[in-house]
Amino acid sequence: MFSSVLSHRFETELGLTVTHCPSQDALDAALADAQHRFTMAVVGLNLPGSADGKALDQVIAHDIPAIVFTGTFNAEVRNRITARNVVDYVLKDNEFALDSLLASVRRAISNRRTRVLVVDDVVSARHALADLLEAQQFMVCQAGTGVEALDVLEKHPDIELVLTDHHMPDMDGYELTRRIRNRYSSDRMRVIGISSSGDRLLSASFLKAGASDFVYRPFVPEELQCRISHNVETLAQLKQLRAAAASDYLTGLYNRRYFYDQGPRIVTECLRGSRPASVAILDIDHFKRLNDTYGHEIGDRVLKAVASRLQHLFNGSDNLLSRVGGEEFSMLFAGMDSAAATELCDMVREDIQSLKVVAEEDEISVTVSIGVAEIGGYETFENYLNAADQYLYMAKNHGRNQVYSDARVVGIAAQ
Repeated sequence: MFSSVLSHRFETELGLTVTHCPSQDALDAALADAQHRFTMAVVGLNLPGSADGKALDQVIAHDIPAIVFTGTFNAEVRNRITARNVVDYVLKDNEFALDSLLASVRRAISNRRTRVLVVDDVVSARHALADLLEAQQFMVCQAGTGVEALDVLEKHPDIELVLTDHHMPDMDGYELTRRIRNRYSSDRMRVIGISSSGDRLLSASFLKAGASDFVYRPFVPEELQCRISHNVETLAQLKQLRAAAASDYLTGLYNRRYFYDQGPRIVTECLRGSRPASVAILDIDHFKRLNDTYGHEIGDRVLKAVASRLQHLFNGSDNLLSRVGGEEFSMLFAGMDSAAATELCDMVREDIQSLKVVAEEDEISVTVSIGVAEIGGYETFENYLNAADQYLYMAKNHGRNQVYSDARVVGIAAQ
C-alpha cells in the first residue's frame, strides 16, 4: 500500500520516474541494470529476502543517496541509520508520514541547487560539517578563515547559507557575520553560527550581529539538519514571495513594479560602463476592438499568446521584459543602441505577426506596434519611457504593425 501510493505521488507531484523493488531480488536486478541511473532511493530497513538494513547498505554502496522509511525505530536503529550518512529518515508512525517523506525527497532534490559555505579553521571540524551537508545533497564550499570566506563569497555569488565557527585566527565568527550582513540581507543569505564555547551569551551576540541561527557544540546532527532545512526553506519561501510580487498575474512576465524597480539600476550600470542601452514599448494593435468583438476571455488569450512568444524570443538574454499594463509590454535592452534594438524589435514584430489565436470559429491574427528610444544620458526613467511612447505613437499614426525609433526617424529624414 505504501509503495503504490508513494510511487503515484512521486510521479504526479514531483515528476519522478519510479522503480519499485518489493524484494531483495528486485533490488538486485534494478541495481544491475546499467540503464538505471537513480537520483535517490527510499529504503525500508527490511525487505523480503533480506533484513537488518542490507538493502540500505547496498544502495549506499552504489553511491545512491538514501532516505530511510521505517516503522521500526529505537536508539539502536537510529544510530544504525545515522552512521550510514543517509539523507534523512522518516517514521511510518503517523498519518502525515507520506507527506513527510514526500517533503524530504523534494527538499533533497532542491538542495542540489543550493550552495552552502562552511567556515572553520579546524580542518577536521570543517570536513565533518561539509560531509553532513553533502549527505543532505547541498553544494558545499569551504573556508579556513574569515578573510578566505569573504573571498569565496565573492567568487560564488549563489551561496545562500553560511555556517561559521566563532574562534578563528584572523577574525571571529561574530565579526564575519557582521561583514556578511553588511553585504547581504537576511532574505538573500542565511548565517548559522556554531561554537563549542561555554559562553551562553555568545548565541545572543551572534543573533544581534545578524545571524539567523546559532548552535552550540557538541550538537545533535539531526537538530543541525533541521535548523539548516528550516533556514533554507525560509529562503525558498521568501524567493516565492518576491517572485509573486514581481510577476504579472495573467502572463507570468515581470510586472510594472519590477520593471520600474530594476530598470533604473540597469540603465545606471550601462551609463557608468559607457555601454549603450535602449528602451521599447510594445502595444497590441486594435486590442480594444478585439475585446469588444470577442470578449475579455479571448483578449486574455491574446495577451498570453503574445507574452509567451516574447518570453520565448528573449529567453536566456539580458533583456528586461515586462507587461506594464493593459495591452502594453516594455523592454529594456542593455548593450544595444537604437539601431540594434530597432532591428531586434522588427524581428519581434514579424514573429508576432505569424501568431494565430482561435476565437469561436474565427482565427485571429495579431499585430503589434513598437516604439524604441535610445538612452543617451542621465535622466529620469520616466523620461526614457516617455520618449519610447512618442515613437510608439508615431508607429500607430503611420498605420500600425510598425517599429519607430530615433534611429529609424533619422534614417527616414536622411532619405
